[in-house]
Amino acid sequence: MKPYYQDELVTLYHGDCLEVTEWLAADVLVTDPPYGMGYYLHSRAGKKAAVEVVGDHDTTTRDSALAAWGKKPALVFGSWRNDKPACDQVLIWDKGDEAALGHPVFFSAFEEIYVIGTGWKGARRPNVIRANGLARGGAERKGYGHPTPKPTGLMELLISYTPAGVIADPFAGSGATLVAARNLGRQAIGIESEERHCETIAKRLSQQAFDFEAIA
Repeated sequence: MKPYYQDELVTLYHGDCLEVTEWLAADVLVTDPPYGMGYYLHSRAGKKAAVEVVGDHDTTTRDSALAAWGKKPALVFGSWRNDKPACDQVLIWDKGDEAALGHPVFFSAFEEIYVIGTGWKGARRPNVIRANGLARGGAERKGYGHPTPKPTGLMELLISYTPAGVIADPFAGSGATLVAARNLGRQAIGIESEERHCETIAKRLSQQAFDFEAIA
């Protein structure tokens, strides 16, 4: 299949990751799939907007992709609201006070990251990753037009712990994983089902300088 975008490190395809299977040849999976929670954005009038994440009505899309990937190393974002996939460890991304969805009093300010497989490298660290100096995703929704962006700084940190090899992201979204991989000099393969997000990713990656904005 002809790539939507390609440079010396990153290849991006437009399509369904269960049909466009080039990503399965990679070595490490780092992805933010649909969580299966029917995510939506609140409009200013307080009404529900249309579901913003394709395949997010249940975990079928996520689980099908993970089944295709197999037992190779993977870092997979998810939510406590649904069953987590089989994994070896759970990381907690503490987003601080950015989030505002959930319980009317106690909003959810963290996401889970499932660690699958072996070969991870780096010094031992706690399984809680705090926002601290990492730029957070919410402020970038306007800039990149994606409802659930991840900070590039966060993705760079995660990739720094991965085994050597090509990074795969079959749910590329606004491109955080792909930009982070390129910033670290890693090859990466991305798949994105929505063309508007492919366009966003291509624009980010086609910048002459590496994207050090630390945004997703």
